[in-house]
Amino acid sequence: MLMSKNALYYGKEESLPERTEVKAGPLKLIYEEGDLRYIKLGNQEILRRIYVAVRDHNWDTIQPALSNVQLDQAGDSFTITYNAEHKHHGIDFFWQASITGDAKGTITFKMNGQSRSTFLRNRIGFCILHPMACARVPGRIEHVDGAIEECPFPQYIAPQLFREGHPWPVAPFHQMRALSHQVLPNLWAEVRFEGDIFEMEDQRNWTDASFKIYSTPLELPFPVEVKAGTEIFQSVTLILNAEIPETSIETADDKPTFLIEPPTVAPLPNIGLGVASHGQPLTLKEIERLKTLNLSHLRVDLELSQPNFKARLRQAAAEARGLSVSLEVALILSDAAANEFNALMAILEKVKPPVSTWLIFHKDEKTTSEKWIKLARKQLRGYDPAVKVGAGTNAFFTELNRTRQPADAMDVVAYSINPQVHAFDNASLVETLAAQKSTVESARRFCGNLPLAVTPITFKMRFIPHIIGPQPEPAPGELPFQVDERQMSLFGAGWTAGSLKYVLESNVFSVTYYETTGWRGVVETETGCPIPAKFHSLPGAVFPLYHVLADVGAFAGGEVIRTVSSHPLQIEGLAMHKDGKIRVIIANLSAEPQQVTVQNLSEQVWIRCLDETNAEKAMLSPEVYRSAQDEKQQTSNDGMLTLNLLPYAIARFDNWDKAGAISESKTKKGESR
Repeated sequence: MLMSKNALYYGKEESLPERTEVKAGPLKLIYEEGDLRYIKLGNQEILRRIYVAVRDHNWDTIQPALSNVQLDQAGDSFTITYNAEHKHHGIDFFWQASITGDAKGTITFKMNGQSRSTFLRNRIGFCILHPMACARVPGRIEHVDGAIEECPFPQYIAPQLFREGHPWPVAPFHQMRALSHQVLPNLWAEVRFEGDIFEMEDQRNWTDASFKIYSTPLELPFPVEVKAGTEIFQSVTLILNAEIPETSIETADDKPTFLIEPPTVAPLPNIGLGVASHGQPLTLKEIERLKTLNLSHLRVDLELSQPNFKARLRQAAAEARGLSVSLEVALILSDAAANEFNALMAILEKVKPPVSTWLIFHKDEKTTSEKWIKLARKQLRGYDPAVKVGAGTNAFFTELNRTRQPADAMDVVAYSINPQVHAFDNASLVETLAAQKSTVESARRFCGNLPLAVTPITFKMRFIPHIIGPQPEPAPGELPFQVDERQMSLFGAGWTAGSLKYVLESNVFSVTYYETTGWRGVVETETGCPIPAKFHSLPGAVFPLYHVLADVGAFAGGEVIRTVSSHPLQIEGLAMHKDGKIRVIIANLSAEPQQVTVQNLSEQVWIRCLDETNAEKAMLSPEVYRSAQDEKQQTSNDGMLTLNLLPYAIARFDNWDKAGAISESKTKKGESR
């Protein structure tokens, strides 16, 4: 093999952090590298995560180095202690952890820290994540003045507002000493805080699938100087306030199921890719391989104040024609927009690019002002009045949610997604998938039926919005901040399948992923990208996510079928229907083998797996992999099939309904659920 198993799994040689399951009475949870994750009562998730964050003056998270870790489990109680050091660019902060869980289900996490240098910080302290499933759940707030206030968690994504120049928490979840939420009709979970004042933000704004409780109100000035010798103490305690019924502790079968649940829920949207940021034109071989994806469009970003925009437009137009697709053109304006449009119109007359959508942004605005949209409409009408004119934000959904634009000014509303604003590990990236659908549902609240373009979806930020001027350069031996080594891995393919499931089922107008070629793309350039030696490169190869997009692209013009995974953090996927044929794509998102039972299949199915046994060949010889005959399998009498998936494997099922379409019986079953 050219790549190690770990590199094939998730792009790097290092092993994943060790996870240990511990119990506190009726509760089960995971200890992982200093954090508590997935605190559950039976199958009910109470808290998603408790951890300590040290964030510098740029909001960068300074990762800790742990030492002297001691974990003792005694039946239904546990004790964990460790030391943590955060060291980076003059920051030196040390703290000791003490975590206990008792037989009653009470969990206490204490942090006792000291600054060993003088530095600027935006935050030091606990973050407590309530899962996204808490939306609409009754909550009870105890404020620092002793007042008690009842309020449910927000159903739709609460805007991250600013007041007097400061970010503002979700009202009334601020000035908190404790927060409780209802777990069962007669059971509440209370989280109590000591050492600071806590408040809440809705992290779904950045596709984190959680509500985050954090320390130090954002209305206070930041950054703040922390002097050497400063001591910081905080604690968080989880308490179950009721007698716990035995039935609530029982857990269902741990083996995942995946249900195909007709009828169809939406037509497949337009799916496209971004033009490669490295600037190299597509080769004939790359064009042929990209044609297999059956794309709708390419996105190109043109900063009209920069002289290179004309060359970028010419190249993008040529590549779009080579692929027989249209262009989604993001125009980034300055205050000299009127003159910039004159220059644009002149080149449009010469190049005549096949544009289907204009997206209007301003380089100094987080969301596009109405005046720029109106100016664009006026200027671009002469090129082709049938082309849609859209706007919104070139940054995170939170910007669109905070500054909502007039619906009558646009044909399309656009925003981008990346899963790595607050957390960067594999598990946290998987958690973000379901939150992508929440952004669409929330956008519908203020965009109505306007077409939504989610553009682009990338693994990392394309740029850092709060940095004015040049973006950071990579440290020696490291990748650029926009590049994630998981782009070329099986994990990347599974994450893409999960993203497609939630976005496609949301009935959006279009979605744009990644780029065409390079390490931010779906195909490695034939010459290879200049990357540090410790990372893997296979010049000319396709990445595993290429095959996911190709399997979906084959159903362009079809429809999306709703699917339900019993374990969406381990198994996720999507289903499509076209011309009587149903295609199902299922991904194992975990590092462990999974046995999954797929329900509602036809009598015979044809299966193809992409996993560690064939992924390299599929990357190096995609045409051979895609032309190979699928394995035929018989399902049980009730349309079920059990499949064993290797870590990070992706399975594709093709099956026909008896009548050549979705059967009436299956449709009724889907409608009755």
